Amino acid sequence: MILAGDIGGTNTRLALVDEQDGRLVPVAQTRVRSREHASLETVVRAFLLEHPQPVTRAAFGIAGPVRRGVCDATNLPWIVDAAHVGREFGIERVGLINDLEANAWGIPTLAPDDFAQLQHGVPDPEGNLALVSAGTGLGKAGVHWDGTQHRPFATEGGHVDFAPRTHLEMELLAFLLKQFPRVSYERLVSGPGLQNIYRFLRETGRGEEPPWLTQRMRTGDPSAVISQAAVAGKSPLCSQALDLFVTLYGAEAGNFALNVLATGGVFLGGGIAPKILPRLKDPVFLNAFLGKGRMRPLLEAMPVRVILNENTALMGAARYAARL
Repeated sequence: MILAGDIGGTNTRLALVDEQDGRLVPVAQTRVRSREHASLETVVRAFLLEHPQPVTRAAFGIAGPVRRGVCDATNLPWIVDAAHVGREFGIERVGLINDLEANAWGIPTLAPDDFAQLQHGVPDPEGNLALVSAGTGLGKAGVHWDGTQHRPFATEGGHVDFAPRTHLEMELLAFLLKQFPRVSYERLVSGPGLQNIYRFLRETGRGEEPPWLTQRMRTGDPSAVISQAAVAGKSPLCSQALDLFVTLYGAEAGNFALNVLATGGVFLGGGIAPKILPRLKDPVFLNAFLGKGRMRPLLEAMPVRVILNENTALMGAARYAARL
């Protein structure tokens, strides 16, 4: 029996997964709000009390850099130590990997209907893969072909410097530099990033915020309110914000695809992409993704897909644990 976990800045998912004839079969699962708990151990303890099972190995994907089995989470006040979790719960083998690396491990477990296709391309079965996920933060992972199989690897590429490409994006950078000493892509291509883009457009006079929208943003998650109003066509200002967000998402996905030479495919993960799928299918995303000058033909050959299954990282952590 495997204990698998997907630890994000917003939600933490846990599952007990049984190995049955080489297949991974979930037998129990939970999702909790991460910040409502003091540590991973408190979440695991409650879960195992509710579902007592003799766990033989465990693995957790976590949003942040993992060093020697320890992670100080980027968008969550937790420090997770794989060895400590093992001692605390009597689990002999415990792995800790970056959450995007866990997502990459989970891709082979998905079915065709777990994806939405943005570009078919011409996939190379032995080519590298790129995974770019916008959610509470911006995560990236690569998968390289070692000659016999694909092997995921972690990055902290979401924190690279934001590079504006247009006069509007230069204005956006100047606006954000008044609030932050440095502007990374995560400041823009993430839930909080969508709010930053919206504030820029509103405060530079590029649209008006109606009273009903002000009220909804006070009482709900502003990022969700902005994206919902944009997709529903209820606010021109929100629509502008989402268009710029999608443009930046496409541009940076294209950058990372070139970084890792993702001829095997590019995947968009995270919680935001499935919610704004109609916008991602507009030309705005692919125009930015492909807009790399002489490299356009290379990018046109790369399949681009959105991951729709929210348990991808969870099953990826289980798949990783099965190999410990």
